Amino acid sequence: MDILIVDDEKSIRLTTSIALEAEGHYVETAEDGTLALKRIKEENFDLVFLDLRLGDEDGLEILQKIVAMKPQQLVTIFTAHASISTAVKATQLGAFDYLEKPFTPDQLRAILIKAQKARKTQAEVVQLKETVQELKSEVRHASPPLRFVSEDPKTRVEFDVLFRAAATSASILILGESGTGKSVIAREIHDRSHLRDKPFVTVSCPSLSKELLESVLFGHMKGSFTGAIKDTWGKVHAADGGTLFLDEIGELPMEIQPKLLRLLQEREYERLGENKVRQADVRVIAATNRDLKASIRSGEFREDLYYRLNVISVTVPPLRERPADLAKFAKDYLDFFSGQLGRKIDGFSDSGRSALMRHPWPGNLRELRNAIERSTILARGNHVEAEDLPQPTPLAASNSADAEPGGLGIGGEHSLDEIEQAHLMKVLGWAPSLHDAAAVLGIDKATLYRKRKRFGIH
Repeated sequence: MDILIVDDEKSIRLTTSIALEAEGHYVETAEDGTLALKRIKEENFDLVFLDLRLGDEDGLEILQKIVAMKPQQLVTIFTAHASISTAVKATQLGAFDYLEKPFTPDQLRAILIKAQKARKTQAEVVQLKETVQELKSEVRHASPPLRFVSEDPKTRVEFDVLFRAAATSASILILGESGTGKSVIAREIHDRSHLRDKPFVTVSCPSLSKELLESVLFGHMKGSFTGAIKDTWGKVHAADGGTLFLDEIGELPMEIQPKLLRLLQEREYERLGENKVRQADVRVIAATNRDLKASIRSGEFREDLYYRLNVISVTVPPLRERPADLAKFAKDYLDFFSGQLGRKIDGFSDSGRSALMRHPWPGNLRELRNAIERSTILARGNHVEAEDLPQPTPLAASNSADAEPGGLGIGGEHSLDEIEQAHLMKVLGWAPSLHDAAAVLGIDKATLYRKRKRFGIH
């Protein structure tokens, strides 16, 4: 823990510092309330030891100022002038605990253990609030809990490897197309591991700029960049002791990759604008729809980071290669949305089932979920018919270079940028939403936004 000792007696500051540092804690000291308040404003301390008698200053007044500044700050009062009334008053004003001088190492150690438990509880409350907020924002996108027990032999082997590795602390890399459920699988791995009662924290690598992503991951100090108005802890700190899930790791900027490698190898990191080395014990699960080996060859991904992440690696096959699983997931979604919408839909008609199996589902589970929700709304009878389901995705051009007069065909004399721009415009032209377009293209919405901006597509 990071600890601040506030006492006007140099001997107390020195002996207490030695005892705390011997336990492996980082310690700072302050000889008066003014300096203490300045350091507490600048830094986040896990615990503050505050003497009630600071020369001419009243420790209880300093305590009130600390609590007003940072209500969650843990402050332990210690003093040679012990009394029940003083202890009660300090507790009423927000003190975490009370320690009478002279104190023994065992008494000090007991306070530290209690403080560590309290800090853990505070972190869990913050994580719980974030989770509740995420759940509230995702209510309208609710889906049934997917059962990752595959009927496809190849997929069953992949899942078996994953869930056997779940019991270990090994890093896991999940590969697969966009929408195949990689984030849900990561959560399943966490829930099957010995860390199931610890935090599970997600970071979406392509959703933020390099500067903001680094801050979200590692935290930052006040003033470290424009808009950094206060000290902030990152997702690594929030995930300490649990699982850190890095979604779309292939989009992680090169500048941040060495810092992630250091976290994986040394369990060390630093917040932006800070020189203090911090420790974090996190289990990392990463996922991507990119070919990381190709990214290594093109210089966009570090080879050493790839091998640190790739201790256990599996590829989740797309839905079009798993017809039995496709039928199972479609029925799960249908049952779920029928209940949500108050409709009695018994299943798929023969034509509906045939259309379901013919469609290539380029957006995988994400596209399937949207399609089944839509078909549940549009179905006229007790069964989903073929016309209630999406038709096969139209392509930007056929595989022939001269498929359309003046059009762009694969294999013709056209640059990759020209073909990509034409394909983007075609898909955006027929897709019902940007979310669906991104799913079909196999990218996330943030990447789609950047591509639209690059090509001037509005």
